[in-house]
Amino acid sequence: MTAARDRVAAARSLLFVPGDRPDRFDKAASSGADLVVVDLEDAVAAADKDAARDHAAAWLAHGNRAIVRINAPGTPWSDADLAMAAGYGCPVMVPKAEDPAVLADLAARTAGRFDLVPLVETALGVERAYEVCSTPGAVRAAFGNVDLSAQLGIAHDDHTALAYARSRLVAASAAAGIASPVDGVTTAVRDADALRADVAHARRLGFTGKLCIHPAQLAGVATGFIPSAEEVRWAERVLAAGESVTAVDGQMVDKPVLERARRVLAAAGERRAGR
Repeated sequence: MTAARDRVAAARSLLFVPGDRPDRFDKAASSGADLVVVDLEDAVAAADKDAARDHAAAWLAHGNRAIVRINAPGTPWSDADLAMAAGYGCPVMVPKAEDPAVLADLAARTAGRFDLVPLVETALGVERAYEVCSTPGAVRAAFGNVDLSAQLGIAHDDHTALAYARSRLVAASAAAGIASPVDGVTTAVRDADALRADVAHARRLGFTGKLCIHPAQLAGVATGFIPSAEEVRWAERVLAAGESVTAVDGQMVDKPVLERARRVLAAAGERRAGR
């Protein structure tokens, strides 16, 4: 993996900043988010799309790094967004990702100069999740709970209603051999309990990061994706027992359990190191 791809794969918190608010770019970059996502799509009105792209280009030209969420392929702004992001080698978040041929075309048109983050937020995207995640250049998928729930006619914060879609994206990412996906947004910006519940649910399903819409959410996301002290102690006991041991704390231990223990300690170590 390149260093940039590594950062995308390992990020816990990805903070959106509207592309038409250049006054917020530096604040987002210094907020403590693992990655900044400059949003040229939903956060920007049609009349401001071109100006937002220019603002993003000017900021990136000074050596700043970010993911760029382009407008969806087929819209009047998508090609110019793509060319700008590719010119700076930025990872590209592709909204409404549902057609692997379209995603492959994006990568081919710029000779693979950037990594793709498919944003799966339609019913067709969910059903094609494996094909989307298997697209050359795709490094990690993200989940668009708000758009998907609108299409399905359900609440965007209903864990049960969206469990199938979330689980399908987690399984598809693993099957495609890419990083575990990034969960969607919590729209209740100042509700710490809602954020905590959303992060716990996402982590339980296999997500390892989350899209954020406000800096106030970053600390909760960072904390929520760290293995708990109890999990770390369990992992240490499993590995300390040795690979020949078949049970720890009355529970069977085999190769998959050992691997999970290693992943728990690796995740805890990465967060302690500030990565």
